[in-house]
Amino acid sequence: MAEVRWDYARSMQGALKMARLITAFVAFLCFVITRSQEAYFVLTIMDFIITLLFFLLYLLKFDRKMTFLFCPLVDVFNSLIAALFFLIVGLFAIITKSNVGTLVGGIFVILSFFLCIADSIFLFKKITFNQPRGRTVTN
Repeated sequence: MAEVRWDYARSMQGALKMARLITAFVAFLCFVITRSQEAYFVLTIMDFIITLLFFLLYLLKFDRKMTFLFCPLVDVFNSLIAALFFLIVGLFAIITKSNVGTLVGGIFVILSFFLCIADSIFLFKKITFNQPRGRTVTN
C-alpha cells in the first residue's frame, strides 16, 4: 500500500498543483455550460487529469518508486507545454468572447497559464541533476 505524504499537499508545489486543478476545472465548467468550442474544454479537462495524476504521483510517493522516469523534469515539460496551450486558447477565448461564459473561461485559462509558469519555475529551481535519484524536487 502506498504511503501518503501530507506535507506535499501543504507545500508550495502542492498548493500550486491544487490551484491549477481548481482553475482548470472552473474553466472547464464555464466552457461546457456555455457550449463553447470543443477544443476549449478538451484542453482544460486534459490538463486537469494530467495535473491530478502528477499531484497523486507526488502525494503517494510513486515518483520515488519509478526509477526509469525523472518525474520532476517531466512535470516541468508538462507545465511549460500546458502553459503554451493555455496562452493560445485563453487569448482566443478572450478575443472571440462569444458569450460571458467563454470570456470567464478564457480568464481562468489565462490564470492557469500563470500558474503553469510559476509551477515550472518552482520545480526547475528545485531540480538538481548531480545528486542521487532519491533526492528529487518533492523531498
